[in-house]
Amino acid sequence: MAFAPPRLRYASDGRGRLRAGRRFRRLAFAMSLPLLALGVAAILFLGYATYGRFLARSFGLDPSAKTPAETMRDGVDYEPTSKFYLLGQHFSAIAAAGPIAGPIIACQQWGWLPCIFWLLFGAILIGGVHDFAVLVASLRHKATSIAELVRENVGKTAWIGMMIFTWVSLIYVVIAFADITARTFIGRSEDLPGGAGTLNKGGAVAAASAIYLGLAFLMGVLQRKARTPLWLLTLVFVPATLVAVWAGTRIDTLLNFSGKTWDLVILGYCFVASLLPVWLLLQPRGYLGGFVLYIAIAVGLVGIFGGGFSIQQDAYKGFDFVARSKEGLPTGTFPLFPFLFVTIACGACSGFHSLVSSGTTSKQIAKEPDARLVGYGGMLLETFVALIALSTILIVAKGTGGPGQVYGEGMGKYLCVLIGEDHLAFAKTFGMMVFSTFVFDTIDVATRLGRYILQELMRWQGTAARVVATLATVLPPALILGFSPTEPAPYLRFWNLFGASNQLLAALALLIVAVWLIRSGKRAWHVMVPMFFLLAVALVALFFQAKTALKAGAEDCVVLGTSIALVALSAIIVFESFRAIARSRAKPPAGASPPPAPAAS
Repeated sequence: MAFAPPRLRYASDGRGRLRAGRRFRRLAFAMSLPLLALGVAAILFLGYATYGRFLARSFGLDPSAKTPAETMRDGVDYEPTSKFYLLGQHFSAIAAAGPIAGPIIACQQWGWLPCIFWLLFGAILIGGVHDFAVLVASLRHKATSIAELVRENVGKTAWIGMMIFTWVSLIYVVIAFADITARTFIGRSEDLPGGAGTLNKGGAVAAASAIYLGLAFLMGVLQRKARTPLWLLTLVFVPATLVAVWAGTRIDTLLNFSGKTWDLVILGYCFVASLLPVWLLLQPRGYLGGFVLYIAIAVGLVGIFGGGFSIQQDAYKGFDFVARSKEGLPTGTFPLFPFLFVTIACGACSGFHSLVSSGTTSKQIAKEPDARLVGYGGMLLETFVALIALSTILIVAKGTGGPGQVYGEGMGKYLCVLIGEDHLAFAKTFGMMVFSTFVFDTIDVATRLGRYILQELMRWQGTAARVVATLATVLPPALILGFSPTEPAPYLRFWNLFGASNQLLAALALLIVAVWLIRSGKRAWHVMVPMFFLLAVALVALFFQAKTALKAGAEDCVVLGTSIALVALSAIIVFESFRAIARSRAKPPAGASPPPAPAAS
């Protein structure tokens, strides 16, 4: 098998990791959690103020230029929006479950110090550049998608390759996050401290999440059919989401199913949700999810700065992580390079963001300079979400279990700082439901985007085409999860494949932006350097996974086949992109406006 659950044991000789653990253990206790959070926040702010300003000048953002939101305004997709309001919308769209799961898994494997370095370095110099550059490129191409950028600047062959590559990547987004959610819904009844009764955390989260989705559905109906004012819906349904958490603790044994059953139920939800009108579920769920996100950030900040928690995890656990089976047998060795950089994708850099930046956000930018706050600033805000997620494992000495469970336990501790230990059942359920809420945002949108891609590629139209394209997007995850062994958890077997495809998508998006800049006669080193880094990281990670899967034989043929397919598709896109650069002239491509010259100081 290509991957196994993280069992934090030392390598066979024990010496390297043991020495590293002792060497860095002092650092773990010397560094306080509030000081670490303040340091990260200060560096992120400095990055926004300096490198963000440099990017804005490099792309020549012009406050007087007309954006597509103005020139193509239709009141539906194209609509000028206040930059602070749009920042919240963009932030909630990109900051789903990725920046939570990745840092927790990586900390379990290599320690928290490498995670901090990659989150800061990645967000400021790579991830923020990616989100911002794609957003600006889309603005200059009439707010078209990243796929259309490929078609206009590279050619049809690369466009087809990019569409297929993106669809395959979305498949693994659905696989990874559907199974992570399923694991948070599994539990057993445990005694609460002080004789306060018992709680089945998994069952409580499942029930609370089901009620939450029902609330979002009802909110969509009331807003569309009854024309209920948004302010009134907000006053009613935001507190109702907290009531849903409490209700889940009251019926915590009602929805007790196996992991595979939950996998299929969640994929069934994806199928239905991606076919429903966006006003009925996607928009109200995203709206409520935004408030859940902000509440979670506030709770995290209270816990970090007011909870008095100390760092319990080792700063560094060694370069090589040895994955082991349930029986403790080694199943593979995963070095920090390249696997740290694909384990933590969202939070540092995520190719998925290119779909958001060029899909919906670029159609709402009112003024070009707003792209700096929304695109670059939004990525740095997501990094702070990743820090809060990382902090939930730092405050526990053991730190084992899936990311949903770890995050739920940590957020529960933070919330108890506000509401007291007497409400521990509510606090733990809240923490885990926050995680599942973010996941539902991710897998719903990923499934819908997969349908869009298939319909565009095949030129399918009509209701039947929508159903077939959605089924074709959901069926591969259902087959893979249905036939995967129970141990290890399927999401752990495929997480690195998801991360590698995500980082490779980001590299390809940066490459397309570079092609446009070079064809326009502009400098492109600030996108080419991070592009080459991500390309190297993703390809080396895919090579490692293909090699491991080849040794495992038929059991991991899906990993092997997908790794080969992703490398082949990316090779086509890279080859066609460099061909486009080679034959480029200073004249910009038709339909696109080049970046204006940087403004004078």
